[in-house]
Amino acid sequence: MEINRFGYYWLDTWILANVIQLATQDFCTRFLNHNNDPCGRQYDQMTQAARSAPANIAEGNSRHSTSKETEMKLTDVARATLSELANDYLNWLLRQESIPWSVHSVEYKTVSNIRFDRPDYNDDVQYKSSIHILAQKHKFDQWIKSEDSLTVANCLLVLCNRLVMMLGRQIERQLEVFRVEGGFTEGLTTERLAYRTQQSIQTDAPVCPVCGKPMIKRVAKKGMNSGKAFWSCSDYPNCNGTRNIKG
Repeated sequence: MEINRFGYYWLDTWILANVIQLATQDFCTRFLNHNNDPCGRQYDQMTQAARSAPANIAEGNSRHSTSKETEMKLTDVARATLSELANDYLNWLLRQESIPWSVHSVEYKTVSNIRFDRPDYNDDVQYKSSIHILAQKHKFDQWIKSEDSLTVANCLLVLCNRLVMMLGRQIERQLEVFRVEGGFTEGLTTERLAYRTQQSIQTDAPVCPVCGKPMIKRVAKKGMNSGKAFWSCSDYPNCNGTRNIKG
């Protein structure tokens, strides 16, 4: 029951997103001020982007059993906001005439190779997951707790890009499951269509003039016939056969 309720707590993507959110909030508090961010807009944008990532990962995973399409869309939103945040850190470096760590540098490789521990929450998910998140965050303290904003920005840039790639792989897995299983909402559409088709058969609906399958009554949603009922092939969109309903 706990796993079903808090399934996303076991995702490395959600855990890393929380690490990035906490570190970003700390970065903005320590390094943004009235001189470099006089209106506070960058603070708002960066902290909101950092918040959006774990929030959308959580919401998307929570929709796993009801709509896999929605799950993928929300995961993609998380990926997009992380890309936006990564660009903010890159801009911070460039504004100070600095360049990001090379992928061949020791710092980049060290941060990239740090791996998370496996979650072990047992029956106290929120309490133990909070301990777990902070423990994973402390693995990067050498960089994110630095007094040098360039070091912090470089580390978080690496982590943002790392999470963007992880979310890309997560979306690919979600898409594969969707192709095979569909989803609850998508399944309801299929069930509803099957029910309407059966009703049409039982009420002596006409057959499609194109493929011969039974037709179902639909209402046009747009065009000059908007609001008018017509017969549509039950195999739509594979078949576009229609008949007028004689009034």
